[in-house]
Amino acid sequence: MGPGPFAAMLLADLGAEVIRVERAGAVRGPAPQQPHGDILLRGRRNIAIDLKNPDGVATLLDLVAGADALIEGFRPGVMERLGIGPDVCLERNPKLVFGRMTGWGQTGPYSQAAGHDINYISLAGALAHFGRKGEGPTPPLNMVGDFGGGGMFLALGVVAALLEAKTSGVGQVVDTAMVDGSAVLMTMFWAMKEMGVFDENARGTNLLDTGAHFYDVYRCSDDEYISLGSIEPQFYAELLRLTGLSDDEQFAKQMDPTEWGPLKERLTELFATKSRDEWCAIMEHTDVCFAPVLTMSEAAEHPHNVERETFIEVGGVTQPAPAPRFSRTENEVVSAPAWPGEHSRAVLEAWGLDAARIDGLIESGAVRQAD
Repeated sequence: MGPGPFAAMLLADLGAEVIRVERAGAVRGPAPQQPHGDILLRGRRNIAIDLKNPDGVATLLDLVAGADALIEGFRPGVMERLGIGPDVCLERNPKLVFGRMTGWGQTGPYSQAAGHDINYISLAGALAHFGRKGEGPTPPLNMVGDFGGGGMFLALGVVAALLEAKTSGVGQVVDTAMVDGSAVLMTMFWAMKEMGVFDENARGTNLLDTGAHFYDVYRCSDDEYISLGSIEPQFYAELLRLTGLSDDEQFAKQMDPTEWGPLKERLTELFATKSRDEWCAIMEHTDVCFAPVLTMSEAAEHPHNVERETFIEVGGVTQPAPAPRFSRTENEVVSAPAWPGEHSRAVLEAWGLDAARIDGLIESGAVRQAD
């Protein structure tokens, strides 16, 4: 529901022509006038196909024949049972990149079990390290497993395989597992553990997990929060200067973990004396490594994000703009999210199917059009 569509959105944002194949049963009648509410579906047309109908399977294989890549998010074995697994698709189109998105991967003891982001990042050795000292692990929304470890890796894998196929002339399967990607996202912490600067058995006591007083969030007098990341000595010195603590001998012991607790208590008291806006007036645009902690709506209105157009409006809905940015080619959201089957006929026409066959597919229900 999340990482596969997210990968497709990323590819569409970067200029790929992406078609979403929807279940035929998802078509409930005419497509409403307003765009679909799921922003993850932006930038692509939608065709509804009944993959339990032989004519529907044949139609999908016609699309595969003219495609560079296909991505799917079923449990292992489902595509094969539908008759559209990688062997069949690659036989039809030898250059095809077949991207697979699962939580556990195509193989392994967990591969056939249900799961969600929270489970994948648990098994990957990531979730155990999110949280404060003395508290249990705190799930970081579903950004790490679904989107960082899943959708991002699927999009990267598809692009890499497409580049390789241009040289070799042969496609391949990309087995993207959220547990694998989440493990890769932890690489730096494996390095820190090896170097003896990250204690995996002491959550919330390390440099980047809220253990340090200079890398944390603090409540302000208005119950809003600010964030600090003053790790390097010059940035820490700037923090002390702007808080009036430069001459405090206790704060000179920046990298002494035995002092982090008491120093955090003092900063907690200090930041509670002013509002978030007051601290912004003091610390924004400095080298403290500072930012206010904003909600989504606040982020969309912040002057920095407004100037960079980090958020855009598509179909009347505010949402993040495509990223990253390129010097010569411009990212663009070409369309608002589509409803199931909204473009079924148009997609088949664009793929070169003749009108009589398209009419037959729609009349038989193998393909459904949201007229």
